[in-house]
Amino acid sequence: MNKSESKYFNTAVRFDKALLSLLEKKPFEYITISEICEEAGVNRSTFYLHYENLSDLLRETMSYVIDGFSLYFSVDTQNIATQFLNCDLQELNFINEKYLYPYLLYIRENKRLFQAILSRPVTFETNVIFQWLFDNIFDPILSRFHYPREDRRYVMMFYLNGLTAIVKEWTEDGCERSIDEISAIIHYCIFGKEA
Repeated sequence: MNKSESKYFNTAVRFDKALLSLLEKKPFEYITISEICEEAGVNRSTFYLHYENLSDLLRETMSYVIDGFSLYFSVDTQNIATQFLNCDLQELNFINEKYLYPYLLYIRENKRLFQAILSRPVTFETNVIFQWLFDNIFDPILSRFHYPREDRRYVMMFYLNGLTAIVKEWTEDGCERSIDEISAIIHYCIFGKEA
């Protein structure tokens, strides 16, 4: 990366962080370009060198968030999608500590962002994230378990909406309960509670 690319990247990260900071204070719909520029410490013309509008920044910021999310997982879990075709079926169960703990830790450490995302899923284009999850995670897994193709989207939505509802409730409670407690709740919602 040359010096000008590095400067461009660093400025983009400043914009991403500025938007995330402002999202902790108010809804996206009420954030202005001027506020973002002030928070990022750059002038308005610099904003327009990077983006056409706030929606462009929001899309980039969501990519920034997703990239940060992947860093919470160990190296062997970051590229799990490439292992789907050859691993044992038992390894395709993501409702375990190896996956739930980093997932919930990231949410807890970014709870205000997740509150904003979960309260306005259309604004944050969560359908794009769900489509990526379906194409890259759920469809290959459900294929390995021989779910009919026409049923796979329904199964994915069942799991994702259930997890999303638990996460939304947890973030609205300020993530007061421990990650272990929330993991246990998710686990027994899916597998049943042991007597």
